[in-house]
Amino acid sequence: MEVRAVSKDEIVSPQKVAMIAELVRGKKVEDALVTLRFMRTPVARAVAKTIKSAAANAENNYQMSVADLKIVRIQGNKGHILKRFRPQARGRIAPILRRLCHIDVIVAGEEP
Repeated sequence: MEVRAVSKDEIVSPQKVAMIAELVRGKKVEDALVTLRFMRTPVARAVAKTIKSAAANAENNYQMSVADLKIVRIQGNKGHILKRFRPQARGRIAPILRRLCHIDVIVAGEEP
């Protein structure tokens, strides 16, 4: 059975989430959390939070063991973009684009 958790509107770009997601895709949940714990980037914290949420959903709602869970799918979907502007010389402006991302994690129990 697959269990899902989604973290919406994280203030990180989808490209950065994709790099972190590639490292933990297909691993067991415990191994993925250990890998993410030693990464210094804030993106790793956001991804770890979503993985913990998916594991908690599986444990509390479906009585699945966390030790048997494996990350089946993880992806960072594009969210909306916050558009801000910074003043520049000679009356011009420069855009600042803050990209948001939806982190989607699906875990499933391993088959014996």
